[in-house]
Amino acid sequence: MQELTHWINGQHVKGTSGRFQDVFNPATGEAIAKVPLATLDELTAAIDAAEEAQVKWGATNPQRRARVMMKFGALINEHMDELAELVSKEHGKTLPDGRGDVQRGLEVVEVCMGAPHMLKGEFMDSAGPGIDLYSMRQALGVVAGITPFNFPAMIPLWKMAPAIVSGNAMILKPSERCPSTALRLAELLKEAGLPDGVLQVINGDKEVVDGILDNETIQAVGFVGSTPIAQYIYGRAATNGKRAQCFGGAKNHMIIMPDADLDKAADALIGAGFGAAGERCMAISVAVPVGQETADKLREKLIPRIEALKVGPYTGGDDVDYGPVITEASKNRIEGLIASGVDQGAELVIDGRGFELQGYENGFFVGPSYFDNATEDMDIYQEEIFGPVLTTVRKDNYEDALQLIMKNQYGNGTAIYTADGDVARDFASRVNVGMVGVNFPIPVPLSYFTFGGWKKSAFGDLNQYGPDALRFYTKTKTVTARWFSGIKDGAALNFKAMD
Repeated sequence: MQELTHWINGQHVKGTSGRFQDVFNPATGEAIAKVPLATLDELTAAIDAAEEAQVKWGATNPQRRARVMMKFGALINEHMDELAELVSKEHGKTLPDGRGDVQRGLEVVEVCMGAPHMLKGEFMDSAGPGIDLYSMRQALGVVAGITPFNFPAMIPLWKMAPAIVSGNAMILKPSERCPSTALRLAELLKEAGLPDGVLQVINGDKEVVDGILDNETIQAVGFVGSTPIAQYIYGRAATNGKRAQCFGGAKNHMIIMPDADLDKAADALIGAGFGAAGERCMAISVAVPVGQETADKLREKLIPRIEALKVGPYTGGDDVDYGPVITEASKNRIEGLIASGVDQGAELVIDGRGFELQGYENGFFVGPSYFDNATEDMDIYQEEIFGPVLTTVRKDNYEDALQLIMKNQYGNGTAIYTADGDVARDFASRVNVGMVGVNFPIPVPLSYFTFGGWKKSAFGDLNQYGPDALRFYTKTKTVTARWFSGIKDGAALNFKAMD
């Protein structure tokens, strides 16, 4: 079995703790590698080295830092298939989805190539007699990223690219379930010209996470994962005086209006609900058809589409629609929630429990499941299932459908399918959710905008990627400068205007 490493000072370093966690191929259920879980001493050594490397990197011309991103982007493109294979092997998602994972991360790297423009400060001459005012954006120092299993390439890239191009050194702790992609990206960054020590990849569990949160050198922490952990990390980081940007869970709804194109809406629900086995924070897991006739017609269109879904390993070719979930524990949890839906009175139209695939009997597969006539008090509605389960909650009118979303504790993404522009504009304006799709099922903004949810889906006031990311990883310094040229004034003991 392969023994993975940490990445410290530009090279692979074996773990010294003696503690390991197995990394599985979810399609076979086989342990394919073991990843070391770092000690606090190992983490501290990596942070100390990052702090030393950051001084010179932070003083490097922003354009030269951007050139590293340019070379890094070219290398990601060159190794796209290899990276997608790493993603799919440890996560289980299909190869096209694995390529999409890498591509959406690459797009953030591409935006970071223009960082010199976004890092510019402000300037005003003659703000007062002989007085100039200017501001500059400076790196924080050493920052950290803690990333989840479901996007092994994309979210590490969302964290490392803006942090590094802003002049920081980064401690990246990837998911111990899917660590190989982050280690390979670190190799490519070095090949692109990143100095040793600016990026450290430390594998670990809660001991390392708490070590990151408590370490005084680390100035900011970015996290993506479940809401309880996001809230914990945000609170502990803030208590220790760090900036924190923590993104949690979701329960994303799609309203389907009576005037919607139901074929397009049904196709959208299939892709958004079952892609990547539902292991996406932007998955649409709740369909909200308006009116009984709309609900009945939508159901007729969904059933054959769901029944036609092909579940299989990532090696099964491009006709595989989605693969296994990440662990056996995840599979058991999902099937337990399906059972609770039945017990609590929802109509289980299609049951994905007990799915078996010949030759992959030990894989962590869950067949597609579809509930109709669910209600808001049921566990399948209240909890983020994070699996291939679509739940329909019927509503009689648009306002009731909107209020269902407004009252939900999560606010990551939402969508509406309609032909009525007034309804769409009202929905986009009023709904208390961070990312909204209009006739668009997964409203993940392009990389030069910004990504972030509301309510219990996000903790912190700045979003991921786009201009917000560079604001998060830098601090503003404002300088008031006076150059004397015959100006005579005495000592001023009062606080007065510059003019």
